[in-house]
Amino acid sequence: MASSKSYLNFILNQLSELENITYRAMMGEYILYFQGKVIGGIYDDRFLLKDAESARQMMPEATVDIPYEGAKPMLLVDNIEDKEFLKQLVESCYDELPE
Repeated sequence: MASSKSYLNFILNQLSELENITYRAMMGEYILYFQGKVIGGIYDDRFLLKDAESARQMMPEATVDIPYEGAKPMLLVDNIEDKEFLKQLVESCYDELPE
């Protein structure tokens, strides 16, 4: 199942307090970038974040999921309604992510 443009737009709006959030469409899904680094993506209308220690600390009960067959596991972000939480979450894991 491909992700909807409306779900992508909702997540982008929730992340709008961060500067330099971009995305790339890929095979019906969306890869999300923060300041040029891949932070995660929208897969089957789910916001999945790269598995970083700081993200695990902020979401200790997070479900680990695979965005598509053969991909590395990622963390499912359930608390998508809280813009401030999402901002802190993305900022906290930025330094742990590869260039």
